[in-house]
Amino acid sequence: MAKKEVGASKLSPKKMLVYLFLTLGSLTSLFPFYYMLVMATRQNREINQVPPPFTPGSDLVSNFQKVLDNIDFFGAIWNTFFVASSVTIGTLFLCSLAGYTFSKLEFKGKTILFTMILVTMMVPPQLGLIPQYYIITTLGWLNDFRAIIIPGLINAFGIFWMRQYMKESVPYEIIESAKIDGCSNFRIYWNIVVPMCLPAFATLGIIVFMHVWNDFLWPLVVLRDPSVHTIQVALRALNDARLLDYGMIMSGTFWATVPLIVVFLLFNRLFIESLSEGAVKS
Repeated sequence: MAKKEVGASKLSPKKMLVYLFLTLGSLTSLFPFYYMLVMATRQNREINQVPPPFTPGSDLVSNFQKVLDNIDFFGAIWNTFFVASSVTIGTLFLCSLAGYTFSKLEFKGKTILFTMILVTMMVPPQLGLIPQYYIITTLGWLNDFRAIIIPGLINAFGIFWMRQYMKESVPYEIIESAKIDGCSNFRIYWNIVVPMCLPAFATLGIIVFMHVWNDFLWPLVVLRDPSVHTIQVALRALNDARLLDYGMIMSGTFWATVPLIVVFLLFNRLFIESLSEGAVKS
């Protein structure tokens, strides 16, 4: 009888309602990506039908061939991967160092400095477009990947995220014990703090990588040579003002999204772990 009661409790109406809600939410979230695949496999005349098609067609290869004929798709993918990886690695290192400093070290003016960093999160990034462009032009970095990588190496959100995670996840007792054993601050950071904060690194890495991969405005401003275009700027060239081939555009967009899905799936476990730890602590 006890086993039956336990089995019945697992299928309680409340849990079934929760699972139903989560399933509907997941399907709703996946539908735009699915419909992008549908459009990537159709011709314009099929896309413009009423009602529109909701099943994949047979033109995925031909539409993607049109993309390859109009832009250097794989070259743009490589450029974007290089830039996004460089920015992500640099951000993880610098923001985690700053987070460790603000969470575990004591120095004069720490609170004021951290508050000033948080204030910058309220400033729209578009306001810094002209000053940044002036600096990049002065340094001679136009059409150079440094124009995108260097300004993106550190951000206020990354410092805030790492500081909050380290503050909750790394006990002071471990830091003090390491100092008593003669460890320097950098060795404590590298050998103790970093291994304990891998979920936070994965979460911040996914966020930064996706942000850089999808960035359009700043690369459009500083990267004018087609040989250094990132994928979002390259896809812009598919928009012909006279004739919009939606199948071709959606095909390029679909394949440009696939690397993001792969990155998320690779670090999905650590990402969920960081969210779960935060939920338990709160």
